[in-house]
Amino acid sequence: MEICSFYSTPYYCVVNVKPNVIQKCLISNQATFPRLKERRLCSGSDAYSVTKNKNRRSCTVASVKGVDSVDSTLLSESYSSDVVDGKVGTQGVTSRGKSVPKVMIPSLPSETKGDSVAAIDSCLWEWKPKLHVHYEKSGCQNVNSAPILFLPGFGVGSFHYEKQLKDLGRDNRIWALDFIGQGKSLPCEDPTSRSKRLDESEGDGNNVLWGLGDEAEPWAKELVYSVDLWREQVHYFIEEVIKEPVYIVGNSLGGYVALYFAAYYPQLVKGVTLLNATPFWGFLPNPVRSPRLSRLFPWAGTLWLVSLFWVLAGSQTYPSIRFIMLCRWQKISAPESIAEVLKQVYADHTTKVDKVFSSILEVTEHPAAAASLASIMFAPQGQLNFKEALTGCRMNNVPVCLIYGKEDPWVMPIWGLQVKRQVPEAPYYQISPAGHCPHDEVPEIVNFLLRGWIKNVESDSSVALPLLDYPDSVEYDVVKELEFVRQGVKKSAKVQFYGSMTSQWERLGMFLKSRFQIGVYSP
Repeated sequence: MEICSFYSTPYYCVVNVKPNVIQKCLISNQATFPRLKERRLCSGSDAYSVTKNKNRRSCTVASVKGVDSVDSTLLSESYSSDVVDGKVGTQGVTSRGKSVPKVMIPSLPSETKGDSVAAIDSCLWEWKPKLHVHYEKSGCQNVNSAPILFLPGFGVGSFHYEKQLKDLGRDNRIWALDFIGQGKSLPCEDPTSRSKRLDESEGDGNNVLWGLGDEAEPWAKELVYSVDLWREQVHYFIEEVIKEPVYIVGNSLGGYVALYFAAYYPQLVKGVTLLNATPFWGFLPNPVRSPRLSRLFPWAGTLWLVSLFWVLAGSQTYPSIRFIMLCRWQKISAPESIAEVLKQVYADHTTKVDKVFSSILEVTEHPAAAASLASIMFAPQGQLNFKEALTGCRMNNVPVCLIYGKEDPWVMPIWGLQVKRQVPEAPYYQISPAGHCPHDEVPEIVNFLLRGWIKNVESDSSVALPLLDYPDSVEYDVVKELEFVRQGVKKSAKVQFYGSMTSQWERLGMFLKSRFQIGVYSP
C-alpha cells in the first residue's frame, strides 16, 4: 500500500627525455609520451633525471651531467604519475604555496532564481502490520534514467537528502528511505502493553513513552531495530516499491547497511556509494553468527525493556530505574545536545543546518523515540561484519565508489583508505573541508561526483570518472579544487582522487602528513 502526499591551471610536468634531447612541456592535465625507464624534470635547459624504483612508486632525483643550473622551484614540487602501456595518466603537479587545478562545477538549483527543481513526494509504504515505512521520492517522470536509493545515517532520515532529491531528481529517479525505528518510520501505536501499575506511576499521563511497557504486543514480540531488520526492509522496498535494481548511496550507518544489503542481494544492486560509512555497528553478538554467546543476551534489542529491568531490579526500584532512563533520554534529546553533535560532524560551520536540526528535534518528540533508541543501541551485530560485506560485494562484482569528508571526527580518512586497500579498483574521493555528512555539507561536489560515477558505470567505463580526463587514468592520483557558487558566494573545496597504483603506505603517509599541516580553506 502506498500513500503519497505532495508537498586548469597550467604547470610543469615529468616528461621523458631521449638522449641529447630535452623537452619542455606545458600542459593542463595529461600528456602521452613514449615509455622509457628514465624520466626527467625539465625547465628550459635545466634538467634533473628521475629514476623509478620498480618496487616502489617513489622517485629519486640525481643531477644530470653537463647541466649547471637548475630551476629550484622544481625541487619543492611533488609529482605523482606513472607510465602504463605507453601513456602517462592524469598527473597532479603541485608545490607548497601553489594552487591545484581549479574546476567550476554546477551549483545547486535555486527556486528563488527560477531554476528547475525536482518536486519531492512524501510517501508511506506498509511493509508489515503496524510497521509503516516513510520515504521520499523525486524524478519519477525520468523513466529511462538510473534509479538511486539513499539510505540515512543514525538519528536522521530521508530529510537529510533533500539536496539530492531536488537536484539529482531533475535527471534521475531518486528515493530516500527512513529506517524502521528512525525518522518518520516509527510505530504508529505503543508496541508494548501497559499495566495499571505503570499507568499509576505515570500520574496524569504526561511524558508517556511507548515501548517501555510490561510486555510486547504480539506484532512487536520479535521487533528489534537491527541491521538485519534494515537489510530486509531495503530488500522488500526495492522489490515492492522500486521494482528494479538500483544504485544505493549510504551515509554513516546507511553506508554500512548499503554494503551489507549488497553482499546479500547483489542481483538488486547496480552499484554502492559509501559516504563516510561507519565500519562497524552493534556491540552484542549475532544469534546466527554466535549462537552460544548470544544466549547470554536473549533480550538484546527487544522493546520490552522495562520487564527486564523489573526482573533484575525488583518492583520497588522500578520508578528509580525509569527515572534514570528518562533523565538520560532527556539529555540526549535536548536541543543543545543535538546542536553540539551537528557542530561536531560539520567541518564548515557556515553550513545552514536549521532544517536538519528541526527535523531531528521533531523525531525526538515522538513517544516511541526513546525506546527505539534503546533497541538500536542494544541490537545485535549483523551476520556479516563490514569487511566481510565488502568482500561479498567484490566477489559479486558490485561496483563500489567511496566519497569521504576528510575532517570527519568519527569516521576518519584512515577508515576510507582501508576500504580502498581492500577494493583498490574502487574510485576514492576525499573532500576537504568536509565532515561526516559531505552530501549535506558540500552537496554540489557529492552530486557532481555521483552523476559522473554513475555515468562511468552505465557506460562500462567508456566515460571517464569525475576529475579524470581519460577512462584509463584510474591508476593515478589527482588533486583538484572544485569551485561552485552558493547563494551568490563562490566557495570551493579540494578533492583528492586516489589512484589504484598508490600504495597503502603512501596513502598512510599522506594522511599522517595532512594531520600535521594547517590547511587554508575558502569560506
